[in-house]
Amino acid sequence: MPYALLFSVFVVAACGLAYELVAAALSSYLVGDSVTQFSTVIGVYLSAMGVGSWLSRYFQRDLIGSFIRIELAVGLLGGFSAAALFFAFTWLSGPFLLLLYLLVFVIGMLVGLEIPLVMRLLEHRLKFKDLVSRVLSIDYLGALAVSLLFPLWLAPKLGMVRTALLFGLLNVLVALWTTWLFRHELVSRRALWLQGGSALVLIVAGFAAADRLSSIAETALYEDRIVLAESTPYQRIVLTRWRDDVRLFLNNNLQFSARDEYRYHEALIHPGLASLPWAKRVLVLGGGDGLAIREILRYPQVESVTLVELDPAMPALFKQHPALRELNGDALNSPRVRIINTDAFRWLESQADAYDFIVVDFPDPTNFAVGKLYTNTFYRMAERALSARGRMVVQSTSPLYARQSYWTVVQTIESVGLQTRPYHALVPSFGEWGFILAGREPYAPPQRLPSGLRFINADTVPGLFNFPPDMARTPAEVNRLNNQLLVRTFEQEWKQVQR
Repeated sequence: MPYALLFSVFVVAACGLAYELVAAALSSYLVGDSVTQFSTVIGVYLSAMGVGSWLSRYFQRDLIGSFIRIELAVGLLGGFSAAALFFAFTWLSGPFLLLLYLLVFVIGMLVGLEIPLVMRLLEHRLKFKDLVSRVLSIDYLGALAVSLLFPLWLAPKLGMVRTALLFGLLNVLVALWTTWLFRHELVSRRALWLQGGSALVLIVAGFAAADRLSSIAETALYEDRIVLAESTPYQRIVLTRWRDDVRLFLNNNLQFSARDEYRYHEALIHPGLASLPWAKRVLVLGGGDGLAIREILRYPQVESVTLVELDPAMPALFKQHPALRELNGDALNSPRVRIINTDAFRWLESQADAYDFIVVDFPDPTNFAVGKLYTNTFYRMAERALSARGRMVVQSTSPLYARQSYWTVVQTIESVGLQTRPYHALVPSFGEWGFILAGREPYAPPQRLPSGLRFINADTVPGLFNFPPDMARTPAEVNRLNNQLLVRTFEQEWKQVQR
């Protein structure tokens, strides 16, 4: 019996950490700023566990029955936590964070009750030194198992809703197992069997309906019909469609709309690449959708394009999905394109090749993981990868809605010794959007652009570099790896314009 209870410790420890990871990951998907979300969720959870441990002193009677009921409560609350948070964000966006922390606190408090009660159940069966060492070591092993499984298999394969329900099921099974183990010592075993059976039915039903639950929540979250929703170890990918408008969302943030993405990608590529008629080697960092590469392949003199994309699911999707292949002109299947799935920061550190044109097309700096790709450290590595006369272009958020953030990026690029030419373009899905050209030589707008463009031509390119007073340059600091002030500035500025 002691070994059965010790195995229960392993399971409940794994479940406890799983709920914590689900809440933190889901809130970072929905709200952004993963560092803040993980930090606050972990802090609330650990403090709640402390409260639960302190409250365990008041459980003096029916310890076994109390442990079983707590397991059932944790199983139901934790199991349905992801679905509940999805629905709360969809229909109660205002108090979402309050509900998040309240749910995390209650689950943490219940989890904090588990280990003290198990130790008290074991105190007559094991010596004290064996009791503490075994319980704590098994508790840590359970946490280790989940911390490894969560990013590698659980989140990408099962998704958040099913992952939470899976561990809810484990909690309920521990409750039922404990009920059977102590069936001769329990006074109210019939009631516990009934409660456990009911909880099991609810969890199994929830698991079976997990896709439906996720679909209902996400359908309400997005205006248009969802045609694809996929979780990867790096992000949540959602594609929606309304008539001919396909939209891509990453972690709930719009990345492009098929109706106007050509404006963004023509502005991103052609002012820079058309000014380098001799350019043969191009590097694209980010941009796994292949839309920027579609524009690059308009230049016959370009011999090779290297795409460095962290999430392999992105280029795989845009190489295979018929509508997306049509949108990017099947660019990712071109023999001139080489795809490398790795972290761009680490890849730049280790590679020694030189490129004539570098496209930096990362998502906005909504968290520190992406923010490092906007630091002077990163731009210094990118500068080393530029050929002697090469040029780099960086997508740099909106100079209208995030003016300070935009000019922070300009200042940061200039801090590594590159000359910059900031410019902007109107993309209806995003508003005024900013870009930055950088190189070692002075820039002159190109006299000729490829044929077939829908947005810009040689006559309109010079106008992109003119900034009205409300977008004009403002004093800014350098964004460094050790402070990442850009992430906080970006968050503050967009909070003022988003509803």
